[in-house]
Amino acid sequence: MNIYNARQRLRLDVQYLFGLLALLVTIGIVFVYSASSVFALENYGSAAYFMKKQLFCLALGIVCMLGIAAIPLTKIKQLVPWAFLGSLCLTLLTLVPKFAPKIHGSSRWLFLGGFGFQPSELLKWTLLLYIAFLLEKHWYQKGAFLKTLLPISIITGVSGLILLRQPDFGLTVTLCTTIFIMLFIARFKLRYLMGLLLLGLPAIVYLIMTKAYRLKRVLTFLNPWEDPKGAGFQVIQSLIAIGSGGAFGVGISNSKQKFFYLPMQHTDFIFSIIAEETGFVGALALITIYLLFAYLGIRIALMLKDHFAIFATFGFIIFNTLQALINLCVSAGLFPTKGIGLPFVSYGGAAIIANCLMAGVIISCVRDYR
Repeated sequence: MNIYNARQRLRLDVQYLFGLLALLVTIGIVFVYSASSVFALENYGSAAYFMKKQLFCLALGIVCMLGIAAIPLTKIKQLVPWAFLGSLCLTLLTLVPKFAPKIHGSSRWLFLGGFGFQPSELLKWTLLLYIAFLLEKHWYQKGAFLKTLLPISIITGVSGLILLRQPDFGLTVTLCTTIFIMLFIARFKLRYLMGLLLLGLPAIVYLIMTKAYRLKRVLTFLNPWEDPKGAGFQVIQSLIAIGSGGAFGVGISNSKQKFFYLPMQHTDFIFSIIAEETGFVGALALITIYLLFAYLGIRIALMLKDHFAIFATFGFIIFNTLQALINLCVSAGLFPTKGIGLPFVSYGGAAIIANCLMAGVIISCVRDYR
């Protein structure tokens, strides 16, 4: 394939990818409104309360995306270490009760000057970008433990410890899994990767066993019907929502589970409402969109030539795909509850802005293609 044809295919793939993202965001706006309307009307006096906030953050995110996309890739690489350090410090502030009061048992929200946001949403992308930066910097030393793998392990470990202190176990595991896959793609020596795996799996078991609520989530996952009005309530109501949808659903905005039966209906369990209102056909269509997103993203990453661009794109695709997979499995009762939203669809202002920022980086990576 000559360079002109390669550029044409890359341009088309990028257009299709961003078309899918636009479709996901549109689905998100529609179902954030549908899923949250009753809750929003009851608590905030406006059925469109969460939808309006999501639209505002989306508009802000698009502005940020265009701004990042206009920055040359070489400049982005220079800014990545500082962006990571800044987001790490902001996330560290969530451990200070003065700035981050506990909400639903976690200190993930940082409140500064009357404005609240989740700095971990920014940290996850700056961390992945910094890993991509280090992988490119030491590309020809990728087999060296001290110069490459050890710094990456330390940086990931420090970030993970801060997230676990919030606590945010789901995000920590998803990030570590994404970085592990990035190291595999970077062709690190198999013995190093196996060593990380042998260290990581016992650590996950230890973290689950030493926290009662995490162990309870696992036990609830194994048998939610043991406590149907307590720990198993959320999963059971999610399954009822999905099962009620049938083949074609009950119709958009006609969900019954959103009437205070299913908690977190516009965030972690929005897929359940989508399945209830659009049925098996709608749920399958949404899953297909995510599969196409992963396929096109991998194709784009494999066509790029700059190592930072390759790993940054892979990080973006892998993380979002894993997050979608986990969310869908949790909603269907196939994974323990994790507190992870559906990418580009679930309600979350900080998440949509951070995703737009990362999309801007991908645009810059593709534009730099030679």
